[in-house]
Amino acid sequence: MKLASIAIVTDSNALLNPKIREQYGIEVIPLLIHIGGRTYQEGVNLTTEQFFRFLEQSSELPSASAPSVQTFVNVYERLCRTHDQVLSIHLSSKMSDTFAHAQVAAQRLLGRCQIQVVDSLSTSLGLGILVETAAREAQAGRHLDAIIRLVRGMIPHLYAVFFVEALEYLERSRRIGRAQAILGTMLGIKPLLMIEEGEVIPLEKVRTRARAVDKLFEFICEFTRIEQMAILQHGFSEETAILLERLEVVFPDREFPVYTCNPSLAVHLGPSAMGVIVYEGLR
Repeated sequence: MKLASIAIVTDSNALLNPKIREQYGIEVIPLLIHIGGRTYQEGVNLTTEQFFRFLEQSSELPSASAPSVQTFVNVYERLCRTHDQVLSIHLSSKMSDTFAHAQVAAQRLLGRCQIQVVDSLSTSLGLGILVETAAREAQAGRHLDAIIRLVRGMIPHLYAVFFVEALEYLERSRRIGRAQAILGTMLGIKPLLMIEEGEVIPLEKVRTRARAVDKLFEFICEFTRIEQMAILQHGFSEETAILLERLEVVFPDREFPVYTCNPSLAVHLGPSAMGVIVYEGLR
């Protein structure tokens, strides 16, 4: 029997607690990760730990691609047999074709099921925050239009800044040109990047990781109110410990979790990247 409920769909770029995913029945469609001449499904037959091990063993730079339109059609058709509506929230359209493929799939099923696709204009934890909120509201019985308004209202309050050391990853993902990558590497320039309106843009250039930590600290301290925040990187470095120590002085009552960049984000930033994602909450 069809349930009068809303199915929540996202992609594997979303940083979600597995318990939250299970609790709300969130459908996660894997992005495709290409590395070492093979293609993997993120989170299905490729874990984050395996991805970074492959990076160490392969000279080939990795890449990511969106799930196919047919993959979305198959998922939507299955969910429409048990739900009245589907809300699909995805990685920024400026960083992947995932949102576009989801839109095409929704159009193919027009008239058979109500499917709404939302561009998060974000990544990783930012996307995860939106998806978790939508799933919680759906389970509470809130109407689809109200959930979409809430999610879209949250998007401008999500902020992300990353420090990138390996410029060839930015070149491969077409965030910078080859000449910029070569010159930056020669000069020892390490860019700070910000996600603004869903697009990865240069924010500032630094020459050392210590200076990058200073900039990340200054960025976080600009917020007078933080609802959620996390540090993202691969492993737990000395710079992470320094940043946490400094943050504990300014925010003594707040915990700052540290997460590993998932593969579909790391293909853009490289294994040595470090960043923060902040959700300041709705006023």
